[in-house]
Amino acid sequence: MEKEKKFDKIELDAGEEKQVSFVIAPEDLASINAPGEKIVEAEEFEFIINEQGGKCSIRRGAGKLMMRILFTIALLALLCCQTKQKEAMKEREVVQETAFLYIDTIARLGEGAIWNQETREFYWVDIEDGKVFTFNPLLEEMRMIPVGQRVGTVVPSSKEGHVVIALQDGIYSLNLETKEVKLLAAAPYDPSTTRFNDGKCDPAGRLWVGSMALDSKPHKAALYCFRGIQKVTQVLDSISISNGLCWSADRSTMYYVDTPTQTVQAFDYDDASGGISNGRVVVKIKDEGAFPDGMTIDSEGKLWIALWGGSGVVRYDPDTGKLLSRISVPAKNVTSCAFGGVNLDTLFITTASIGMNEEELAKYAMAGAVFAAIPGVRGVKTNFFKE
Repeated sequence: MEKEKKFDKIELDAGEEKQVSFVIAPEDLASINAPGEKIVEAEEFEFIINEQGGKCSIRRGAGKLMMRILFTIALLALLCCQTKQKEAMKEREVVQETAFLYIDTIARLGEGAIWNQETREFYWVDIEDGKVFTFNPLLEEMRMIPVGQRVGTVVPSSKEGHVVIALQDGIYSLNLETKEVKLLAAAPYDPSTTRFNDGKCDPAGRLWVGSMALDSKPHKAALYCFRGIQKVTQVLDSISISNGLCWSADRSTMYYVDTPTQTVQAFDYDDASGGISNGRVVVKIKDEGAFPDGMTIDSEGKLWIALWGGSGVVRYDPDTGKLLSRISVPAKNVTSCAFGGVNLDTLFITTASIGMNEEELAKYAMAGAVFAAIPGVRGVKTNFFKE
């Protein structure tokens, strides 16, 4: 039995009860003593404390004042008992929002959400159908460019009118006007068994892009870095499904997702060399059946993570690992997200129409479309590939 002196703070886990025994001395009882009554012995009480307050029973001792004492102690227990459950409830106060339909074009596997702040256009891809999309919100103008093979990601380029795309057999420059593609570097793997997946540029303009096995076998993929010198360098190996990437505002940390791990890792990042080190887990996705996919970072340094199988995008604090908010999306498989718009205050969200059974297909009729939300925080500018 745990001993407590007077009414110190009693901390409990949710749903927990704690048995507490303590002694009330005669001088402590004097304040509730009726005139003419005398307390000559200390009274020991046993309490069962829970998050609603406390119940008490006599452990030892008796006297005329017992009912008054019990009433007073029960009241004090109710007022003084501060529990871990209340703190946990505050921690579970997650901001809930719902995304709205933004672009109703249905992709099989929408991915690669990214904003070009120079042209004020939103880019994304349909991996399985081999299509690159651009959308100008001001003109309400969309372009669809078929590229002839699976396309893992698209990033803006410093070369005007161009983007860089990671196709199944290599990294290419794509002219958005002529739709011509130019090979920049061949894929560093066998394209018959592997393809590029998600990728982004670091603050120095290097393209980081990962891969995955076509049969999704674990530990058969890698993370690569392309510096524009016709050589793709492997940075991490034994990856399963390489996905979201982003960097901190001070250019000291890179965040990275390998989807099946249900975690986000942070790495110390050297902007001058592009080197990474000291990998550690900073976020754990605890939702059963929900896996981190694409990712972006906001102006407050918080991570926004699309959840494959999780019907939403979640915001986490990478310093504490705490879940801060959630945006519900009317699609089972949410694939990527990016802040955009003139003020970088709109979160664009891509989804997939594959990976669902018949019941889910009926439930999520617009799965594969692009959704959006206004979460009340701004994003950061996109890093361009330096050609």
